[in-house]
Amino acid sequence: MAMGNGISQGGGQTFDWPAKMSDNIAWALLITTALLIFITMPQLKHAIGGIGPYLMLVVMVGAFIPVLQFFERRWARRDEREAHDPSLSGAFRRDQAALWLLAAGVPLLMAAVLSIAFPGE
Repeated sequence: MAMGNGISQGGGQTFDWPAKMSDNIAWALLITTALLIFITMPQLKHAIGGIGPYLMLVVMVGAFIPVLQFFERRWARRDEREAHDPSLSGAFRRDQAALWLLAAGVPLLMAAVLSIAFPGE
């Protein structure tokens, strides 16, 4: 995390919203991929056999990348003043919540839908 470029606020807290969002995006990609592999893939293997589930995994991760890029661009295009503006805390938290809701929610929802559509084992 690039804390060296932040502006220290009274209590020594540093704000660097683009760097913080970038960290969240990296973790979200890891968590989403793990959820897809360990939660969604078993359901997908039950629904379709062969190499299909693995190809679907690649497609699902690839489809999630533009979502991550949306959040990355949204915060990376801020000028230096905005990048360190503590008043953007609410907007950052809103985007952070949306990012994590998508990162965890989509794989879990897919697994639930697959388990309902293809019950068994």
